[in-house]
Amino acid sequence: MKHKSENLIIKSAPAMRSLGAKLAHAWQANGDCVPLVIYLQGNLGSGKTTLTRGFLHALGYKEKIKSPTFTIVESYDLNGKNVYHFDLYRLKDPSELEYIGIRDYLHNGVLLIEWPECAPDNIPAADLICSIKYDLKKPRERNITLCAKSSSGTKILNTLDQKIHLKKSGSS
Repeated sequence: MKHKSENLIIKSAPAMRSLGAKLAHAWQANGDCVPLVIYLQGNLGSGKTTLTRGFLHALGYKEKIKSPTFTIVESYDLNGKNVYHFDLYRLKDPSELEYIGIRDYLHNGVLLIEWPECAPDNIPAADLICSIKYDLKKPRERNITLCAKSSSGTKILNTLDQKIHLKKSGSS
């Protein structure tokens, strides 16, 4: 089964947060489909946590959002909806994820996973992959590829297209 993908350009941190917000709204528009796993791929400083901030703020989280670089996971309970932000960059051994119970997180929320390539055999399969790339010649510009890997991911991308009108330029 071929899954949908989208390519776009994001030109600023506010636009990256806006993309995160649009993903959150698309998730909500599809009945808050749970579980949902989103892989966030990209080099250091590419905007993975910035996108996550937009996602969480769109769901009503008001506090400061920090990267879970050292804690591995940050949990957010948003009116009974759970969002878990994982950062696997500093993971010493992928089996550590079993000790923190990663599979338990999957059953009742959204998992936003930065650096999924650090533990490919120890994390759930992605519903949606967000790959972020940038060129050093254009340091503020990000090339984004959103690729659905499941029916839930496809529903979210379809909603971005149909209801939220995702602009290919990434201008808002």
